[in-house]
Amino acid sequence: MVISHHIADGTLHVRILHELSVTDRAAAALEIESLVHAHRPERVTVELPSRSPSPMTFSALARAQRMCQSLSVPLTATAPGGRAPLFPSGPEAGAPRPQWLEHGARHNH
Repeated sequence: MVISHHIADGTLHVRILHELSVTDRAAAALEIESLVHAHRPERVTVELPSRSPSPMTFSALARAQRMCQSLSVPLTATAPGGRAPLFPSGPEAGAPRPQWLEHGARHNH
């Protein structure tokens, strides 16, 4: 099993049980999509398995978020314990800060 879920007060609560791999990310996104279509919740919350999701977990979350946007259903992601997740591109995750380039200029060539 890739996810677990429950519904309370019009909200679909989804929990991704472990970091996803290439082989199960599509299954997780498809399960979330099926649940949204079956239950028509007012909103969706997704609890990630860690504060710093793997790229495959993040990919499944992005796919679910795009699907929810197309249905005008708000989606919120949380880390375990309801904490805010650290996304892979954020400065908190240790990613380098973007640097401005001059128009048309490429550095390090």
